Amino acid sequence: MEKVGLGTVNWIVLVVYLIAMLGVGLYFTKKAGKDTDAFFKASGKIPAWAAGFSIYATTLSAITFMSTPEQAFLTDWSYAAGNLAIFAIIPILIYFYIPFFRKLNITTAYEYLEERFGPSLRVIGSLLFVLFHIGRVAIVIYLPTLAITSVSEINPVLIAAAVGGLCIIYTFLGGMEGVIWSDVIQGIILLGGAILVVVLGISAVNGGFSTVLNDAISNEKFITAQNFQFGTAAAAIPIIFLGSIFNNLHQYTASQDVVQRYQTTSSIKDTNKSLWTNGILALITIPIFYGMGTVLYSYYSNVEALPDGFNTSAIVPYFIVTSLPVGVAGLLIAAIFAAAQSTISSSLNSISACILVDFKQRFFNHKKTNDVALARWVVIITGVLGLAVALYLISTNRAETWNLFLAITGLFGVPIAGIFALGIFTKRANAPGVLVGLFLSAIASYFIQQTELTPFAVSMVSFFTSFGFGYIASFFFPKFHKNTTGLTIFSKNEKYVKEKIGA
Repeated sequence: MEKVGLGTVNWIVLVVYLIAMLGVGLYFTKKAGKDTDAFFKASGKIPAWAAGFSIYATTLSAITFMSTPEQAFLTDWSYAAGNLAIFAIIPILIYFYIPFFRKLNITTAYEYLEERFGPSLRVIGSLLFVLFHIGRVAIVIYLPTLAITSVSEINPVLIAAAVGGLCIIYTFLGGMEGVIWSDVIQGIILLGGAILVVVLGISAVNGGFSTVLNDAISNEKFITAQNFQFGTAAAAIPIIFLGSIFNNLHQYTASQDVVQRYQTTSSIKDTNKSLWTNGILALITIPIFYGMGTVLYSYYSNVEALPDGFNTSAIVPYFIVTSLPVGVAGLLIAAIFAAAQSTISSSLNSISACILVDFKQRFFNHKKTNDVALARWVVIITGVLGLAVALYLISTNRAETWNLFLAITGLFGVPIAGIFALGIFTKRANAPGVLVGLFLSAIASYFIQQTELTPFAVSMVSFFTSFGFGYIASFFFPKFHKNTTGLTIFSKNEKYVKEKIGA
């Protein structure tokens, strides 16, 4: 397949975008340097709508930006059930989870695990998050770089450096406040970019919207009755919806990059508003991103054909660089950059929070250090590590090995969400029991992944095995039961008295 150059005007648009992101980091440098509360929680001064936008931008990576339209292009809109699942769990989060995170005034999600179970669960949860998200940073840099360079002549090292390197710098400078306002700008750009692809794609098809609609209906590109049946070729929406609920429970209750944002607003009421903002954006995403895939299907059916052997994972950047006007293409490549950078910056700040709060401040706080400076160094070191791995993958094409690493650490993702649920919904669960449950669930998840079950079914099994094994195993360790007053739904409105911690 012949590759194309980006052109001077498109490069100017890209450079302006990247400089603007750097400017945001510079603007918030002084505020972020005040203390760790400012660097990690923006001193609780973020408006609810901005926090919600940031959650949305964080959870929508460049991989999603490209893979969601690809899914709609190849099949249908059935995976949109995952977006509906996000909206569905918001009342659960608001009623059962947020009160505990806000009551404890935590910086990391895993502080709750220590209060409820003990330091071992806090360390394990935090360490798994750190390892997985260093890997995620590498993949979020690597995959968009691979997709863009597969259809253009841009140097992959240049793309990786632009996406990852500048992101590291503005995260280092601006702390969480800089990250969130960058997320807002990036969220607007990626949504606007997606809408632009839909509009320009429709206008390029002879007959416009009616042709796109007819193509989609005649080729079953929306939702059909088969999508609600099990055992058919079509993806079963009930399984996707239920599996997505447990995937999202992991992300919204046990993943530091999202949970950290619950503390950036001034009140629990604003935190709840931020979640509804994110939920509404998740619903808006459905017609925009799945619609993008449907429009591209019609475009490449009527206007021109894709090259032989074309890898559809690059269909969005291919359409951008080959079919759109000068300047517009640069803006839309910037949208892919924005989707990647919003995820990377969130991961880096959250990794830094875990390392500083869950390890340094928890176990080595007697050592006098400038914690904000240390937090910034962690951002630099982990960001450079993720970027180095991405560059290694680009140069050697050994993504399979790195995907194996992510798969192994990811085995504990949904089971960790089961541990949080055990802490909140039961009084009897204890540290040895949930540790047994966590590792049994990870083993069970590994073997279940070898079956023909969909990843969504695996998520359901992972959650329930973690919850079930952890609860049952806790009966064998009665001496480890802790005082749970104020830490479970049975005493949600009671005051929690923090135990004194011995380092």
